[in-house]
Amino acid sequence: MQSKTFGRMMVVMFLIVMGLLIYQLPSFAQEQAPKAAEEAKPERLITMAVEYPGVEVPFEENVSMNIIFNNKGKADENVDVWIASKPEGWDTKIKTYRFTVMGLYVPSSEKKEISFEATPDKTVKPGKYEFRIESQTRDGQFKMAETIAVTVKAKQEEKKESKGVKLGTTYPVLRGPTDGTYEFSIDVDSQLPDDSIFDLSAQGPEGWDINFKPAYESKYISSLQIKANQNKSVSIEIKPPATAQAGQYPIKMQARAGDAKGEIDLMVVLTGTYKLDAGTTSGLLSLDARQGQPSNISIYLKNSGSAPQNNISFMTFKPENWKVEFKPEKIETLAPGELKQIEALITPYNEALVGDYSVAVDIQGEKASKTLEFRTTVKASASWVWVGIGIIVVAVGGLTALFRSFGRR
Repeated sequence: MQSKTFGRMMVVMFLIVMGLLIYQLPSFAQEQAPKAAEEAKPERLITMAVEYPGVEVPFEENVSMNIIFNNKGKADENVDVWIASKPEGWDTKIKTYRFTVMGLYVPSSEKKEISFEATPDKTVKPGKYEFRIESQTRDGQFKMAETIAVTVKAKQEEKKESKGVKLGTTYPVLRGPTDGTYEFSIDVDSQLPDDSIFDLSAQGPEGWDINFKPAYESKYISSLQIKANQNKSVSIEIKPPATAQAGQYPIKMQARAGDAKGEIDLMVVLTGTYKLDAGTTSGLLSLDARQGQPSNISIYLKNSGSAPQNNISFMTFKPENWKVEFKPEKIETLAPGELKQIEALITPYNEALVGDYSVAVDIQGEKASKTLEFRTTVKASASWVWVGIGIIVVAVGGLTALFRSFGRR
């Protein structure tokens, strides 16, 4: 009896040990996956880009835009930055909201933005002007440069106001993103000897929403009553369509009462919006794979902004010794609203353990990015299934022999 009891205890212990080993393997693989993704980053990699490499501005208008630093490496970086060259007649500086900037600190995996400003003096004439921005890390390992091309437009002749009414505004040019709302405050000065009702109208780009409101009120109006030789303020609210491209858009406003007519030219400068959307056609961010064998997954990429995205590249954070390939490897340009499909081939390491792994795909556009994280489940190949069956058969045979041996005693 004691020999049979001892044999049963040996069987139970053997099964418990085997179960613990099988249970721990997937969790071990999951713990190692994030570490492998972090280790896949380059030790040092930092880039610099200007927000708008080429702009066109009205005569005597200032230039302002962001300079973007992106640290894609593991190490934090200190970067010196300066204006290497500028045209005569321009006062330039690199600054934050308070300080002039000569250097900045960019932590690992983060972006930092600073502002470039250029102000023309009275000697600057219409034409093209170039500014060169340079930067480098403190040890000189990374040197970067960008050129900003500014085209100054010729000054437009001011139109004479018609007798009887005059329109004026403090800020005739407003700028901002495509999804913004722009509101101009207009002074309507009546020079008529009698009380008059002025009809309000505006001409703008097709598809734009333009409305008039009394000053400090939210209701919309189409006319304005003004007493003799007095003035009133009216607001013109402008909303661009979501599909509007970056650029300059003129709006002409009119106020008319009988033969008296006044006009004013306004301008909305859209900087555009930058947004990338990505995903899979099925909506799933998971796939199955086997050691050493490529698995394919289709990724769609859409430009959801109003400005083109150029030089779109792909980076991956993957477990050690894994391979990830993209077809195509790079997208030269993606127009607003355009959709493209990319094929990703994920090949696990030949000796990868069975379990779940994380493979992150970082899609880097010119001024926008998107990250997808795929849960990749590595399954045992058919050959390993047969090996497992063989091990079980051998184990059962060994236990049977053990029982028989103890039974004879």
